[in-house]
Amino acid sequence: MGIFDKVFKSERDIAKDEVKKVPWNELTSIEQLDDIQKESADHAVAILKHSTRCGISRMVLKQFESDYKEEYNDVKLYFLDLLNHRDISNEIASRFSVRHESPQLIILRSGKVVHHASHQSIQAETLEKHLN
Repeated sequence: MGIFDKVFKSERDIAKDEVKKVPWNELTSIEQLDDIQKESADHAVAILKHSTRCGISRMVLKQFESDYKEEYNDVKLYFLDLLNHRDISNEIASRFSVRHESPQLIILRSGKVVHHASHQSIQAETLEKHLN
């Protein structure tokens, strides 16, 4: 960051420039879960369940995105907004036998859950263990 950035850009603009781009795919329908299960036959797929009203969930999401590395791109990432799609979260719990929590990271491989974590146990580095 140069001197002109400090003079002409706000701290918020500087922070935006430093944000890493995480390749999220929105999970917005129960039907997508069938596709996600099929995709997981070829490579790991992760679902991050996030509550937009929860400060802890926001903190975990921010940390996950901050720690995310481009090398993790082999794991396809899905983002589930719990407030708008609680029905999908309920289906995930039922279909994959994983108790609902928020925030929650679930990693699938060959149609089965190979990892799940919630709250501060959610780590972007976990994706590395599930790369092809």
